[in-house]
This record gives sequence, structure tokens and C-alpha cells, in this order.
Amino acid sequence: MTPPSRRALFLHSAEQLLTLAASPVPRRGPALGELGIIRDGALLTQGEKILRVGKTRDLAGEARRLKAESIDCRGLVVLPGFVDSHTHLVFAGNRVDDFERRVRGASYDEIARAGGGIAHSARLLAGATPRELVAQARRFLDEFAEHGTTTVEVKTGYGLDVANEMKILRVIQRLRRTSPLELVPTLLAAHAIPAEYKGRSRAYLRLISQRLIPQVGKRKLARFIDCFCDHGAFSVDQCRQILAAGLRYGLIPRVHAEQLVRTAACRLAVELGAASADHLDHVSDADICALAYSDVVATLLPGSNFHLGLRQYPPARKLIEAGAIVALATDFNPGTSPTLNMQFILALACSQMRMMPAEAISAATINAAYSLRLGDRLGSLEPGKQADLAVMAVKDYRELPYYFAWNHCVLTIKRGQVVYSGK
Repeated sequence: MTPPSRRALFLHSAEQLLTLAASPVPRRGPALGELGIIRDGALLTQGEKILRVGKTRDLAGEARRLKAESIDCRGLVVLPGFVDSHTHLVFAGNRVDDFERRVRGASYDEIARAGGGIAHSARLLAGATPRELVAQARRFLDEFAEHGTTTVEVKTGYGLDVANEMKILRVIQRLRRTSPLELVPTLLAAHAIPAEYKGRSRAYLRLISQRLIPQVGKRKLARFIDCFCDHGAFSVDQCRQILAAGLRYGLIPRVHAEQLVRTAACRLAVELGAASADHLDHVSDADICALAYSDVVATLLPGSNFHLGLRQYPPARKLIEAGAIVALATDFNPGTSPTLNMQFILALACSQMRMMPAEAISAATINAAYSLRLGDRLGSLEPGKQADLAVMAVKDYRELPYYFAWNHCVLTIKRGQVVYSGK
């Protein structure tokens, strides 16, 4: 079936148009704060792509010739759609009980020992039908679009066995066919050690390596493979085994690294040429130096620190000043970061990690796109790139993190098509 043609769009008269146009490489150091702002900015799309970007007066004639639909952005800010490069979108139910236990003072480990945590989500997922999982995820994806996110990485991880991990991947497949947003699947079977494998983690790793990964790789059900390398989860050597098995089947590594304690997992990410090392709350200065001299994206997830009530946040300033590639993501999940609002993540990045607003925007768009190996077509507003963008009801981009926990988004466009139009 031929998809409907997309009418050309002419977004014009923007107070600020944030192009993020620059050399086709991830932003490091001072370049992270360069947004390529055009005042009285305009953008012209044709089909799924951006045709031209510039001043309103310079594009108006061509827009008339193309009979483009006019979208007046007077008094508004236009920026690339957010690229959320770390989420756990597909899950069943929630973990409100865990939240209440945590408020009463229970630790992460205490909640897990009481039957909560990832194991609880796995039990709920095992009892849910694919239809139920799809329905809940679709509601969440609508919210992502309403908040200006146009691309979402989606991890498995609440299956903890072959059948349920495959169930999640099939759900992601269905969502990819029906959602207007772009979903990037990641296999995270090494998320936790199932109860039936306690004391037998090697057997679980063999199950993943010998049965699950070959199926996923041959059927191309995921692009990436991830591993939770931390206290109470998997060791560096175990993650090396899983990620190497994924590489043999064409799956690109990502690593949950240094979240609860330092394990040197980010060094493993560098060793394997991983796309990203995520969390990084407990990186050492030597780890930061290693990341800075690599192409591994340091993806920071302050939403989880906020929800867990932690005082320590990832050392964003040290990473930026060392020259590491820094990205931001929501870590949307039912246990430790139940937010899908990237605008709120920008606020946390600024207030808790001392990132400048411009740095945070770059980290949530162009650098996040590079962490998904999609920087060639996503993350900036440049001719030839995909027409993915968000329009915000602010006059200055700095107001996005300043007015925290608001939803400023009034329009979201994906592949040249309006997917959300609000107030």
C-alpha cells in the first residue's frame, strides 16, 4: 500500500529556530552549546525531508510556489524533535508499591528482596497479553509525541526468559508498524538474574547467548544489545560475554554502566566500541578520560536520580569539559524513572548537573541521535535531513528548562507530517 503523500509545510516567523547545524559529527566541549539559532526563522519541508532552512523572507517565495501549508510560529521556538535514546517503553502495570516503599525509606536492594523491582515487572509482563502491552505502549507514545519527542529507543528487559523477551520484541514490531514515531529496538535480556537462576547465572547467560540472541539477530528484531552491568546484576565479564554474542549477530552494544556502584563497565563500552554507556553516576576521572577519547556516547539519565531521591547525579560538567560526547534521555520505566517528558529532563540537567540550556538541548537531540547511530538524518534541522521537529510555546529556548515540569509543546512533526497539534 502506498502511503499518503505529505503536503509541503512552511513553518515561518519563529522567534528562534534552533537548527543545530554544524559539521556531521557529535557535539563535544564548547560545540555542545552551539544551537545555530535563526531569528525570524523558517523551515520548508517536502515529503519526509527538510527542503530549506533560513529567514522567513528568504523562503516565502519558494513556499508559495510549492503551495506549502503555512504554519505561523510567531512568538514560538522551533527545534529538532527530541531523540529519547534510553527507554523501557514496553511494560505491564506499574510499580506504585515500590514507590511507596521507597518514600518510607526502603532501599533499591530492600525493595528487590521484598519481591519488587524488575522481578515484579517481569511477573506482570508474563501475565499480560501482547494486545494489552501494545495498548499501554501506544498511550505512552501519544504522550511522547505531545511532549515533542519524535524518536524513541525501546529496550526489552522485563521478560527474563526467551518467550517473554520475544513477546516484547513482537510488541515493539507491532508498534513500529503503527506508531507515527520512530522506534529503535534494543535487546536487554541481561537486565536481571531471574529467580529460578539464582546461583546459576552462567546458565541464564548461556540461554541468552545460545537461544535468544541468535533468534533476534537472524530475524533482525533489534538493532542494539544492552546489559545491566552493576551491583546485584551482571559483572563486567558476564556483560562482555553477552555483548560479544550480540556483536556476532550484528547487534551493536550499549551498556548500563556505573549507576549504583563503579564497575568499570564504561571501560567495557569503550573496549567494544559501544554506541553508548548510560547512567554513569559513579564514573571515575580515569573513566571520564577514556570516554572523552572514544566515540562512545555518555548518556545521562537524571530522571532516575530524581525519582530515587538521590543526591548524587552524573558528573555532566566533568564529562563535557573533558570532551566526552554527552547525551540526555528519560530512562522512562515503571520503577526508577516514570517520566517521558524530555523537557523535564532538560530542567534536571540544568538545575542538578549544571548543564547550560543550550548544552542540554544538543544532548537531547543531535547527540542522542548519534547514540542511536542516526545522526546522519536526525537531531538537527538541515536540508536533506528528516523533517522531525517540535514547536514550543516559549519565546526563548532557555525557558524550556526554566519553566520546569510544564509541557510547552504545541506542535510535533515526524517525517514531514503533523503527529501532534495542541493548544
